[in-house]
Amino acid sequence: MTRAEDADADQYAPQELGTARTELSQAQAAMSAGDQDEARRLSLAAAADADLAYARSREALATAELNQRRAEVDELRRRLQEAQP
Repeated sequence: MTRAEDADADQYAPQELGTARTELSQAQAAMSAGDQDEARRLSLAAAADADLAYARSREALATAELNQRRAEVDELRRRLQEAQP
């Protein structure tokens, strides 16, 4: 969960992160109720959703960086064309 939060998943993958948080809360409740099997299942689901949130957040960041680099290349090409006699 922390890794996803550190990767700005709140911004880039809020649904997946929210699902992970809900599952973690439910896992804690199941553990308190003594239902170890349900707690384990929910914990694993929370971890999987947090991993998905992390991956989607990293993808969004990488896509934004790629778009920035493409814009820089386009600007350099434009400048080169203007500089040609």
